[in-house]
Order: sequence, then C-alpha cells, then structure tokens
Amino acid sequence: MEHSFTLKYQLPPETGAIDALVERFAQEGCDDALVGGGQQGYLALQFIREAATAREAIESAMEDIRRASPHALLIEISPELQGLVASDSP
Repeated sequence: MEHSFTLKYQLPPETGAIDALVERFAQEGCDDALVGGGQQGYLALQFIREAATAREAIESAMEDIRRASPHALLIEISPELQGLVASDSP
C-alpha cells in the first residue's frame, strides 16, 4: 500500500551543500521523496512510500534520513499523526 506523508527537518549548521545532502538522501533510500527547502536550515521531504502500514512507511523514511544526515532534527510530520511515531531518537 502507498502512503503519502511529509517529514520536515531542521538541519545543523555544518550540513554543507544542500545538493550533496539531497544526493545522500537518494543513496540512503529516499529516492521516493520530493525534497524542498524554503527556509535556510530547514528541509521538507514529501514521500510516497510503499509499506504495509503508515507507521512502517514513516519509520523507514526516518531511518533513511538518519543515515544520510544523523544530526538533522525532525520537527514535523504531516499529515499530523499524533501517537503514530513517539520519538525520533535512535
């Protein structure tokens, strides 16, 4: 089943070039996401991901992002899924 959701992250100052980060996202499995940045230091990744449940889709995307940018801070999941993902801690 396909699940559509957006994850928004605050990036650490030492992130470097956004183009390189987007490339790392794709290498780590986020090739099913549209990446956008409107505000400096923040990125949004809009996913359409195959998984059995929405929770599995979101958690797998978060793991992929964590591998690509371990210090990025998750600030929002939308649509709002309260209680679906309790924590972004490893």
